[in-house]
Amino acid sequence: MTDPSPPDASPETTVSALLKRRDFMMFWTARVAATLGVQIQSVALGWQMYAVARETMSVERSAFYVGMIGLAAFIPVFLLALPAGETADRHNRKTVLLLCYAGEIVTAVILACAAIFHFATIPLLLGLSALFGASRAFMGPSSTAMGPMLVPKSLLPRAIAWNSLAWQGGSILGPALGGVLVSQSAGLSYVVTTGLYVLAGLCVATITTDARPQVQPGSRWALMKEGLAYVWTNRIVFGAISLDLFAVLLGGATALLPVFARDILKIGPEGFGLLRAGPAIGATAVAVLLASHPIRRNAGVIMFWGVAVFGAATIVFGLSRSLPLSVAALAVLGAADMLSVYVRQTLVQIVTPDHMRGRVAAVSSLFVGASNELGEFESGVVARFLGPVGGAVFGGVGALIVTGAWARLFPALRKADRLE
Repeated sequence: MTDPSPPDASPETTVSALLKRRDFMMFWTARVAATLGVQIQSVALGWQMYAVARETMSVERSAFYVGMIGLAAFIPVFLLALPAGETADRHNRKTVLLLCYAGEIVTAVILACAAIFHFATIPLLLGLSALFGASRAFMGPSSTAMGPMLVPKSLLPRAIAWNSLAWQGGSILGPALGGVLVSQSAGLSYVVTTGLYVLAGLCVATITTDARPQVQPGSRWALMKEGLAYVWTNRIVFGAISLDLFAVLLGGATALLPVFARDILKIGPEGFGLLRAGPAIGATAVAVLLASHPIRRNAGVIMFWGVAVFGAATIVFGLSRSLPLSVAALAVLGAADMLSVYVRQTLVQIVTPDHMRGRVAAVSSLFVGASNELGEFESGVVARFLGPVGGAVFGGVGALIVTGAWARLFPALRKADRLE
């Protein structure tokens, strides 16, 4: 991709032009607030699940139930992905987002009550994870499709990088703040989370841009098939998102962070929050770089190297017994993952027409959700048999194997050059 802001760039391609887009900045602020809420809730939920399970179970079985949180959240994403994408291409995307925030608020309120009044159980925590996953299933496609409606196409690469910054910035502060809050009270963590979701909803409510898509003719099933066909027939797009699926599926060692914090590194909830922030520290550094210097050439090769480094860093983390080394490995892991995410998102959003963005985003979200949520489940299952260290190392080696296999199976992806 050519740099959108060379010295002679037009005003419509500069960072200042993006900052002047009020609706985009409100959308971006909502993303920051929601990301903070998600991260704080994730820290509290993982720690609470592990604590509840450890009252009656071994370390290995408790780690398994921490991984089950990911599966519980992914099941509704899997079942609702295609209807959610079609909904984003048929209904007002702003309205869909507001309804999703309402669902997240309900989830956070119930979690807060369960923690404060001490009636949290494993089935309840898994059930609320599933409810939260249902809200996220509809939020992903609508949010992804709405973002490009708020900026001209010339600003889209920068807007994508800024959205990544919003996510990664929240992912740095959120886990650290979550660790501090959990050390005081899980209930307090969920109360703060609720407030952040409310703030995000209010920001989206102030957006005035018409977020209604141009509805295409055809039945709901026909529209869903159209989105699937687009992803399947575009080998570069399909190769990119499937690489992300399998590499992160095998390298989802972050699900085991509560186990590493409590029983391996023995660093408590504050250290747990620091570990959770590790990947986001690296990812944010790369996102800042990409926001000012987008990838110009060799995008496919860069993405493959990113996934390979991701796998290697996962192995280092699994074998580490030092907190600084563990955080450093997680930071490298996050930086490498950011490269892959940026290439994939830019490819998909630039080439996809607006009336199809919801459906294509739904398919992409399904792959991403599978890589993250099922990756947590896979790590929990492997940890059940190999222990947490073995589970992390197994995942990192698997990510390296997938990288090599995909480089051979998708030569067009490996040869992808410019993100145009």
